[in-house]
Amino acid sequence: MTYRRLKLSSRNLFDQLANLKFFNSSRSSISGLQNRSIQTFELVKEDVCYHKHIVSRHICFLKGSGIGIPASLRGVQSNAFRIHSRNLASMATVPSRNPSFAVISCDDVSYFKKILGEKGVVQEELKLDDANTDWMRKYKGSSKLMLQPRSTHEVSEILNYCNSRCLAVVPQGGNTGLVGGSVPVHDEVIISVSSMNNILSFDKVSGILVCEAGCILENLISFLDNEGYIMPLDLGAKGSCQIGGNVSTNAGGLRLIRYGSLHGSVLGLEVVLANGTVLDMLGTLRKDNTGYDLKHLFIGSEGSLGIVTKVSILTPPKLSSVNLAFLACEDYASCQKLLSEAKRKLGEILSAFEFLDVSAMDLVLKHLDGIRDPLPSSKHNFYIVIETTGSMESHDKEKLEAFLLSSMESGLLTDGVIAQDINQASSFWRIREGIPEALMKAGAVYKYDLSLPPEKMYDVVDEMRERLGTAANVVAYGHLGDGNLHLNISAREYDDSILSQIEPFVYEWTSKQRGSISAEHGLGLMKANKIHYSKSAETVQLMGAMKKLLDPNGILNPYKVLPISISQSGVN
Repeated sequence: MTYRRLKLSSRNLFDQLANLKFFNSSRSSISGLQNRSIQTFELVKEDVCYHKHIVSRHICFLKGSGIGIPASLRGVQSNAFRIHSRNLASMATVPSRNPSFAVISCDDVSYFKKILGEKGVVQEELKLDDANTDWMRKYKGSSKLMLQPRSTHEVSEILNYCNSRCLAVVPQGGNTGLVGGSVPVHDEVIISVSSMNNILSFDKVSGILVCEAGCILENLISFLDNEGYIMPLDLGAKGSCQIGGNVSTNAGGLRLIRYGSLHGSVLGLEVVLANGTVLDMLGTLRKDNTGYDLKHLFIGSEGSLGIVTKVSILTPPKLSSVNLAFLACEDYASCQKLLSEAKRKLGEILSAFEFLDVSAMDLVLKHLDGIRDPLPSSKHNFYIVIETTGSMESHDKEKLEAFLLSSMESGLLTDGVIAQDINQASSFWRIREGIPEALMKAGAVYKYDLSLPPEKMYDVVDEMRERLGTAANVVAYGHLGDGNLHLNISAREYDDSILSQIEPFVYEWTSKQRGSISAEHGLGLMKANKIHYSKSAETVQLMGAMKKLLDPNGILNPYKVLPISISQSGVN
């Protein structure tokens, strides 16, 4: 009966999939959206700034929803925005400038020009404005100098000098972060590693890639695609983000359920410490149990302990069979059970398990051009995107169909569709990855990146809706397979009364569940003073001791990651 029902469905769940090999290679290497024109309107009311971005036309490529947003938004003229120090989504209170830090002088600039050349020292206002502002336009620093080293040696010379002068610095890659970690808070010197973008080596037998920190993730994906491999990391911002920043924030993304975190994929690092010392930990060995594995200190430290300059990473082989399904569930309990069943019945071929609720779906359909509901016959409370990746097309397809059939018979699924070709696969990913873009278009957004036990993930969404009522739209989506919830509160404009209902409730609730207030976005400036919700006082004190040991003057990315009382304790 169930099979007949699906056969008669307009979704054609079990139709033959086409072009899977092409889909696989394209999904790994094609991304981004090209912005044709952006019109920006601003409504200012008292001290509240509301921005409405209208993207009149986008040409969207495969998985193009949100990948090119940072680049697109940077195309807007900087003077079209007013940045306020309050009423911004979950914006941390900006700490006072540390008076122990020196102020940049003409002599400093002359020294940097001597070691980097004129082109490596940026003082142009327009370029600095872009580098001073995060891509969500929430945080804005006032740096007067950006340095663009081209080698590890130049990074070492810069830090050695800055440390001797007590000049604070902020490392910067693609500047796609969401918590203010990659932009200055005050007048810190920006050290951009974008010019360090060389692939140094690739072993076609082991799949080990060695590259510089400034390599854009999408470029690495394209390179590996030609070699028959893939990156273990896949992010919506891959068209802009850089591997050094990915490592420094321990970025998660869509493939974590299959390939794990960067703590497992990264084999080695080269890091420059605050005093200019170069730590050569750039190993390419799968096994190395000689002493402490220090690279893990720097993975996820957000540039507060050292600047990553080179990365050695293990990459998986590209497999020829990829299937993508867009499914519907009646309730969150069914989503959880579906995940459990997918792990059991799809096993080794399961490569992504993403979820979004009806609020997220409605937002995408309303605000993004060209989006169609894959399941148009009725509204559903929850949607799931499942991807499988394997080496035997007939075997993988059979496993997926059997899993979906049994899930439909048991009532876990209410509807579903398998992508028939590359275009339909693209449209499915466009829905999931277009949510951040849709939220930006809808108005003000308060963003929270939480790690919770999967059975508890949606409870906080329900409670938040009860607290806020009609004052805001609560939108939920994320990586269900990893227990990572992206909780977003969408409102017409930023409002202190809304923020007071969200915080500190969301952090307190997460802490009670022994969850994490930062699953993959990091702490940055936004959550530096909220780390105690996830870490014990003793743990934070030990982190502070490590910071003091490696960066005694506190010049590396100050005011971020750790509370000011810890990070500046004992700083000269």
